[in-house]
Amino acid sequence: MAATPAIDVRNVTKIYRRYAQKRQFATLKSALLTGTMIQDLRPEETFPALRDVSFSVQPGCTYGVIGRNGSGKSTALKCVAGITKPTSGTVTVNGRISALIELGAGFHPEISGRENVYINGIMLGLSKKEVGRRFDEIVEFAELQDFIDAPVKTYSSGMYMRLGFAVAIHVDPDVLLVDEVLAVGDEGFTHKCLDKFGEFRRRGKTILLVTHSLGLVERFCDEVLWLDQGQNRASGDPRRVCGMYITAVEKSEERMLAQADEKARAAVDAESSPAATADKPTDPVSAEQAPADMFQATEGRWGSREVEITRVDLLGEDGEPSHVFHSGEKVTVRLDVAAKKPVADFVFGFGLFNAEGVCCYGTNTSIEQLISEKLEGTGTVDLVIDRLDLTEGTYKIDVAVHKLDGYPYDYHRLLYTFRVKSRTKDVGIYRPQHNWSFSKGIRLRPGDL
Repeated sequence: MAATPAIDVRNVTKIYRRYAQKRQFATLKSALLTGTMIQDLRPEETFPALRDVSFSVQPGCTYGVIGRNGSGKSTALKCVAGITKPTSGTVTVNGRISALIELGAGFHPEISGRENVYINGIMLGLSKKEVGRRFDEIVEFAELQDFIDAPVKTYSSGMYMRLGFAVAIHVDPDVLLVDEVLAVGDEGFTHKCLDKFGEFRRRGKTILLVTHSLGLVERFCDEVLWLDQGQNRASGDPRRVCGMYITAVEKSEERMLAQADEKARAAVDAESSPAATADKPTDPVSAEQAPADMFQATEGRWGSREVEITRVDLLGEDGEPSHVFHSGEKVTVRLDVAAKKPVADFVFGFGLFNAEGVCCYGTNTSIEQLISEKLEGTGTVDLVIDRLDLTEGTYKIDVAVHKLDGYPYDYHRLLYTFRVKSRTKDVGIYRPQHNWSFSKGIRLRPGDL
């Protein structure tokens, strides 16, 4: 016989009213008199935050909910917590519940932290005696021993949130609801929170976790639900579902970057012509020594167009154009070029910039001792990067074709954007291949990514 779910959400839909200038009302009475309740609103006047969402969480399970901003994650959690009611469908929770959603929502700013701990604890279902037994532990966990008798209005936002977290976590609930609250303190406090979650799991408590941290989901969760635009997109094994989610996010980023690049190039092409760009600076990677403005790059296009770059693609390992890559992948920068008449003096250049416009790398065929002989008609130029050893971030590239003396045929500055993704959150720009080694007496073990 199957166990009764700790949380059972069945066919839940939650509809909110869109607020605009039309048909606004100031009070419930005016809403009732004018008939502008949810049921009476036209479809375009409503917004479905959740649409027919169903999931079950078994006792002792840590269940994650992931999705982009606006996908309905927090609304689902508030329905489970009883903070808001579904427009349709049912939510059943078995056992005492504690919600780490709006931390300190019941705190009164004018009274002390001590008094607020008692009030908040009672609101969460404890008796005054139970709060008293756990009081010292709550204050110690929140790291507020020196401030507990001060009015809450004197607390910093971090202190306020830590106290709310400490009270909620020490209610000893059967079901714990968590909504992106791990940013309530410094790194040390975050580790304390994670340790507490681990303790809850060992004690067989049920946890429903809403978060953007996929690493946290893969580390802690037994199952995960992916919400997308208020609907179930996938559920099940955390690594499988997180992988599906990452792929979808990358496809969305791909479309966004492609549209932004296309718009930028259209604007530049409308302004650029050989006559209008005669006084533009020459290619910053064309000469032995780059000019000083290489580190003050602004997007644009200029050149005589005697030789023209007609298309630029960044190709992934599968040979398909892309704007999103993973650190360490093979990437090919492909230029389609066309010469109006045969030329013998030409150099192909490439520059890589980070999002702040700082040059990360620049090269060209002359620097690499490739001597031009003939360019006629149309052709293709491939710059193959065997390993894109960059840290996670957004980057832009320059491409150019010019004479050996720097005279530009066609220069494209910062008109092509790509994004590097990595599960390793290191910093900087370049990510060299490396290994760690340790002498005897120093022990480390692989952690969870």
